[in-house]
Amino acid sequence: MSDFVGTGTLVRLALRRDRILIPVWIVVFVTMAAGSAQASIDLYPDVQSRIEAARTSNASPALVSLYGRIFDETSLGELSLFKLTAFGAALVGLLAAILVVRHTRTEEESGRLELLSAGVLGRYAALAAALIVSSGTVVLLGLLTALSLIGVGLPAAGSFAFGLMWAAAGLSFAGVAAVTAQLTEGARAANGFTAVILGVSYVLRAIGDSSSDGKSEWVSWLSPIGWSQQVRAFAGDRYVVVLLPLVFMAALVAGAFALIRRRDVGAGLVRPRPGPATASPSLRSPLALAWRLHRGSLYGWGFAFLLLGLLVGNIASNVDGFVSSDSAREMVEKLGGVNGITDAFLATEMGMVGLLASAFGIQAALRLRSEETALRAEPLLATGVTRAQWLGSHVLMAMFGTGALILVAGLGSGISSGASLGNMGRQVPRMLAAAAVQLPAIWLVTALVVLLFGLAPKLVTGAWVLFGVFLLIGQFGAIFNLPEGVMNLSPYGHTPRLPGGDFTVAPVLWLTAIAAALTVAGLAAFRRRDVG
Repeated sequence: MSDFVGTGTLVRLALRRDRILIPVWIVVFVTMAAGSAQASIDLYPDVQSRIEAARTSNASPALVSLYGRIFDETSLGELSLFKLTAFGAALVGLLAAILVVRHTRTEEESGRLELLSAGVLGRYAALAAALIVSSGTVVLLGLLTALSLIGVGLPAAGSFAFGLMWAAAGLSFAGVAAVTAQLTEGARAANGFTAVILGVSYVLRAIGDSSSDGKSEWVSWLSPIGWSQQVRAFAGDRYVVVLLPLVFMAALVAGAFALIRRRDVGAGLVRPRPGPATASPSLRSPLALAWRLHRGSLYGWGFAFLLLGLLVGNIASNVDGFVSSDSAREMVEKLGGVNGITDAFLATEMGMVGLLASAFGIQAALRLRSEETALRAEPLLATGVTRAQWLGSHVLMAMFGTGALILVAGLGSGISSGASLGNMGRQVPRMLAAAAVQLPAIWLVTALVVLLFGLAPKLVTGAWVLFGVFLLIGQFGAIFNLPEGVMNLSPYGHTPRLPGGDFTVAPVLWLTAIAAALTVAGLAAFRRRDVG
């Protein structure tokens, strides 16, 4: 029997399972790129305004570290998309990696792949199918992104270079995930290792880009994200650089196939360390167990949010230089919904941080389903632990975790922007308030996961689809002039725009009440259905 027999069947199965998830995230990425380009065309109508904005960006070490350097100061395309060059490539890489792990290690962990392997299924079929689905997704994403950029008026050569750059980043991290899926015994560990590698790649790129004397620029070439950035879409369109990530992926995929032969189905090459024979006194309650399960990811996310807040605050002191004309200033203030360019930037960026915190809330709440499908929930519920206690402990960790993350980011941005603007005593409370008002919308999205878990557990991953829809409406609804009824569907659209905007307590209370009602409904539904 061929080692690849059954690959086509598994590809069709994966596409059927992801028939909603993949199209929605492709739409999110394509719309994000096209919306950013369209907005920038109106913001920078002439060459002089582009040069001033590009020089302001390149003069800010924080901006260069976060987004990368603008290579051609006169290029409208590069200025329009420089925020999505390195950062967008990282997100596409994360999407590709998640798809690979989802259809390899997750399938093994659940036991489904072993059942399928009892039939006519080759040893390499699962990995090959996962790579086909993941690679096909990012290539299609890159192509549609290029076409959308051409559609809004950007040059075709640069648009295809940008789409190819995103696809190349995705292919690189699909290869990374293929290897980590062979090393670990759990999907969370595989995703965690991949995320660490992605983070290190982003940091290496930041070190190389922010080199003031040019002596450390070579560090960027150690990073797959740095390779994607060096394609220089709209600033030279160096297609030949794409060969680097392609060779990188090919080497990793070859290594992953070789590693498959060295392990059993369901096992990893790195054996997990067995825990103690008896639990410590700190694990005597469901809440203590939930904390133990979530604390590692919370620590990692918390450190990242602190750095993100510090960077956002540091950038705020330079944002005024990005717009030179009165019409551009008026547009930025309108998009931010606040008085003043700096406050508009901080309010908009804090909204983006709120979206990222929602991703943690969804991930934490989804742990309920993974514990259930891994058959770890049923033995626990067979003891004196009630369903309300078990579900409530994980929900509390999700709600507490999102609150801690957003407040950490608010504190970091308040300290950094206050130090830059010279008013820390005033800026820290303002940014903490701007962070706190994001919580009701974040909790509502987390509560939707709880509701789906209680009512239709097989559809619980659909929360990511809802999240993508909310992201599209909230970030690009104003740009595309969506009807008010559609805009109101996103909970993020009802969040007060702080700092600088008017605070209204009614939407905050309504969002909180709806989140509480959805959580209670999810608990009630869970108590009435079978476990598993």
